Amino acid sequence: MSELRFDDRVAVVTGAGRGLGRAYALLLAERGARVVVNDPGGSMRGEDPDAGVAAEVVAEIAAAGGTAVACTASVATPEGGRAIVDTALDRFGRLDILIHNAGTVRYGSLTELSYEDFEAVLDVHLRGGFHTVRAAFPVMSEAGYGRVVLTSSIGGLYGNRSVANYAASKAGMIGLSNVVALEGAEVGVRCNIIVPSALTRMADGIDTSAYPDMRPELVAPAVAYLAHESCSLSGELLVAIAGRMARAYIAETPGVYQPSWTVDEVAARIDDIRSTDNSWILPPLSAHADHIGRTFAMATEGKQQ
Repeated sequence: MSELRFDDRVAVVTGAGRGLGRAYALLLAERGARVVVNDPGGSMRGEDPDAGVAAEVVAEIAAAGGTAVACTASVATPEGGRAIVDTALDRFGRLDILIHNAGTVRYGSLTELSYEDFEAVLDVHLRGGFHTVRAAFPVMSEAGYGRVVLTSSIGGLYGNRSVANYAASKAGMIGLSNVVALEGAEVGVRCNIIVPSALTRMADGIDTSAYPDMRPELVAPAVAYLAHESCSLSGELLVAIAGRMARAYIAETPGVYQPSWTVDEVAARIDDIRSTDNSWILPPLSAHADHIGRTFAMATEGKQQ
């Protein structure tokens, strides 16, 4: 098997100063990519920036013979998103890959979480995804090529306590990815989601002594594959945790068709409605149309599909 390389490709990796993002940046650079290492270097709350964090990764890449440049702009603003993309264009003259990994965490239960902390986390995760995509997508479209990898989480898929801001951001990232995939299909831009789990500083304070190997380096190959020109996937979700890689997907039960419903009939047939027998697993890039088409067919034919 020939080695998948990124020679002549330019990649932006947000949140690349530590943890998962650092692992992504190092792997891409090792395989020949020129990398924009984006990270303001702040705390997990997004405070106390430190420009040295991104610079250290750039130095590490250079010491290994690679090429990289640091960018400390924040993804949390439109101006920051544009500055990150402009760094790639100004320094390397192109942009082929966007990996949005940057993230912060601010904890609080639904009765305690402040509006400030809710918005601050959305600013980095979800709005940060849009700010960087909004700047990168026209560049990729004009070039007729691009690979975008956005980051969700098991917290976005399944939720978790005390992180409504994080869960909402990561769930929203899936919708954003779907739109990028749909609009990108016509212009050579593919977009997918990575759902990673690794032991990074997000795990500070958790007893991980019984955990298996969960180094960020176990996730990086999945992200690099999604960023490679040979990847034909778009609109999909790959899970990477502790050496396990899998696909996550959204499915629908076939459900039940009736020409009209009462509340009592819903209650009486809820088990049939929820039955996962013969579930619909719709193709990512046609799921919207397929969902409507199959539903309309049931209504037209007057029976369960």
